Amino acid sequence: MLRKLPNWLTWSRIALIPLMVLLFYLLPTPWGGIVAALIFALAGFTDWLDGYLARRLEVTSHFGAFLDPVADKLIVAAALVLVVHTAAGIGIAVAAIIIIGREIAISALREWMAGVGKRARVAVSWVGKVKTSAQMVSIFLLLWAVPVGPVPMFLLGEWLLYLAAVLTLVSMVQYMLAARQGA
Repeated sequence: MLRKLPNWLTWSRIALIPLMVLLFYLLPTPWGGIVAALIFALAGFTDWLDGYLARRLEVTSHFGAFLDPVADKLIVAAALVLVVHTAAGIGIAVAAIIIIGREIAISALREWMAGVGKRARVAVSWVGKVKTSAQMVSIFLLLWAVPVGPVPMFLLGEWLLYLAAVLTLVSMVQYMLAARQGA
């Protein structure tokens, strides 16, 4: 049972998506956003935990390696849709489109590179890791939205989302150039 826990945690991230969306809309404002932010944070924790346990228990699998990034992309896309729905500004909408579009493009690129035997050419870079961190924190802050004391959560989240969008473009260019050289 313990050996299957990493994949179950990954599946739980996918199962949290409808719960996050449902509570976001069903709970009164601002509680819907706060609960959605907490669910998103829980999903982020399960992402870390499933990877840690898979390595620690030495139960990494091809299926887990496939499912983990899919779960990540699904919950990020769902959360970004919620943010865009509530904050109908053009800047946030464009940033969300950049982030979701890049995820689709890089997933396709990795699939193609794997097909030609050169998947290692498009391994995760440090820019991608910083982008992911900025993106996850920004989405949490944007979902939370309510100021905490003097801290303007939404405004901080908005600026971090813009930073994540810029880093998204930088990392996408890096991946495309690496793939081009390896193809």
